Amino acid sequence: MSRNIPLFKIYWDEKDVERVTSVVKKGMYWAIGPEVREFERRIADYVGVEYAFAVNSGTSALHAVLAAHGIGEGEEVIVPSFTFIATANAPLFVGAKPVFAEIEEETYGLDPEDVERRITAKTKAIIPIHYGGSPCHIEELQQIAQKHNLLLIEDAAESLGATVNGRKVGSFGSSAVVSFCAPKVITTGEGGMILTDSRDIYERVRRVCNHGRAETADYFSSTEQMEYVTLGYNFRMSTMTAALGIAQIEKIDKIIRMRRENADYMSERLSQIEAVKTPRVPDRFFHVYQLYTIRLRDNSKLRDALMGYLLRKKIMARVYFYPVHLTQFYRRAFGYEEGYLPLTEKVASEVLTLPMYPTLTREEIDYSAQSIENFLMKGVE
Repeated sequence: MSRNIPLFKIYWDEKDVERVTSVVKKGMYWAIGPEVREFERRIADYVGVEYAFAVNSGTSALHAVLAAHGIGEGEEVIVPSFTFIATANAPLFVGAKPVFAEIEEETYGLDPEDVERRITAKTKAIIPIHYGGSPCHIEELQQIAQKHNLLLIEDAAESLGATVNGRKVGSFGSSAVVSFCAPKVITTGEGGMILTDSRDIYERVRRVCNHGRAETADYFSSTEQMEYVTLGYNFRMSTMTAALGIAQIEKIDKIIRMRRENADYMSERLSQIEAVKTPRVPDRFFHVYQLYTIRLRDNSKLRDALMGYLLRKKIMARVYFYPVHLTQFYRRAFGYEEGYLPLTEKVASEVLTLPMYPTLTREEIDYSAQSIENFLMKGVE
């Protein structure tokens, strides 16, 4: 058995190659090809929303959806600090201010009670994330958004396929975004999608992502002069990328099943180690394990020592996530200091993400689990 275990491996087969090759061989429509619309429809149908628009990254999706909703200067958007930095940066892209709220310890999503405490007259939207494949307490956040007449924009970048009471994440908010970056449940290398039930928001997103152009015909095959009606960007997804996405979404159920089986086995192996808290979610939640994150109980030094030990054993492990508000940029721009979000900072000091992907073998899981046990229970270094 190889003892060089990466954090993730992409699951692919010959259908991925065939789909992309087919587009390349056409020799045309490498942009705005029919595969883009097909991929959008596949994702919209899978999540259970009316409209989807494909873009070049999850970050672009966040930027575009905030612009499409008209969020801007002088307004506030409530976000977690326990997230990838793009969630917090997106409000800044449109001139708004990110306001950090605490997380809760069950799913590591935004704490609904703390979110409500941070709502002001300037608050325009809430952007919760579904951490690592687990739904957050999205129903409670949806109720808060409705109560205060706020937009709820789901950052479902890590959790395509996760559900609450059988309803897929990405279908609860005013809009949502997903990501197809390399480590995600399904991947196109880079890529993202904006989801919404609003025709108006969908049309606005199209303009934002196409240079602000009001498209009344196929741009590359029409001589029609099209008007530019708003500020826009080039956030489009290429046709080859969309073709790869179609092949990936066709096997998403298989990928999720494999991830869940591996996660269950990893949790079984680690459950006897007192110092380790394995992932757990409420019964009505369905976790897709884009990340498999453990927590070292009340011991940040032990977490860091374990991470170093695993790396020496050629088992990749890393922290997802360090608090965004304590990054150099946010400290400098907004003056944040340690202690601003005590629970977020505590959780971030104790979490460690382990290798998790569909083709992870039982032998590799056993080796990883045994290495963790050796270090934590037997003092092996």
